[in-house]
Amino acid sequence: MKANEQIRQGRVKMIAAVIGGSAVAAMALGTALHEEQAPGASGGVATGATFIKAGPGMTLGDTATTTTPPAAPETSVAAPPVKATPYGGAGS
Repeated sequence: MKANEQIRQGRVKMIAAVIGGSAVAAMALGTALHEEQAPGASGGVATGATFIKAGPGMTLGDTATTTTPPAAPETSVAAPPVKATPYGGAGS
């Protein structure tokens, strides 16, 4: 009986390895054949795309603003404006 189990486990492992290898090969093939292009486009750029070039008068603007934090928090203790009764009235 033990020999049959070992043979069966070996077959299951072999089938799992073949399925896994096939999946890896399929993903590699799909990646190799995949093209990110719109129909009629070249270089991965959609047809009719508009490009904006930076001119001499272009500025980037501010990316962050700094402010002084308040001395004390606006809310010292948070309390809900409405409190519902617990389900079944427990804990009230």
